[in-house]
Amino acid sequence: MAKVGVFFGTDTGNTRRIAKDITTALGSEVAAKPVNVRNATVEDMLAYDTLILGTPTYGDGQLPGLSTGNATESWEEFLPKLAGYDFSGKKVAIYGLGNQKSYPVEFVDAMFYVYEQFKQCGAILIGAWDTEGYNFKNSKAVVDNRFVGLVLDQENQKDLTPARLETWLKMLADAWD
Repeated sequence: MAKVGVFFGTDTGNTRRIAKDITTALGSEVAAKPVNVRNATVEDMLAYDTLILGTPTYGDGQLPGLSTGNATESWEEFLPKLAGYDFSGKKVAIYGLGNQKSYPVEFVDAMFYVYEQFKQCGAILIGAWDTEGYNFKNSKAVVDNRFVGLVLDQENQKDLTPARLETWLKMLADAWD
């Protein structure tokens, strides 16, 4: 079994594409095939020692889910299912998609909600990312002057995604080895 589980929540497909890019870059020996959280259980996640979790931010800094107009359940419905589960010793890295020009006040806020829930469950959070190179006013996803994970803006900085992803995955490999 691969040692890294890749899970994402999305309704439009951008976050899924990044999940596929991650598993391709890591290879099937390292990363499992990505799974949409609408098709996952908490037990599916607990089967891995390391998780890479992806989420877009919707509207006013919201998690994707039914209340944001998604056709199916997503992180909004999945995160409450984590209550009472222990992720101690599990390493969790988060990537988030957002639009810094259209949503500069709640830029990638959804990442924070995923981060916060897994932290409460005892996970070891890895993969914090520098805020330099982004133009935004506020983000809940900034903790200790760094994003809680990799931030990608596919609307305004898509050309930077491959290099950012490559750098971040190298960082993660060092953290989980």
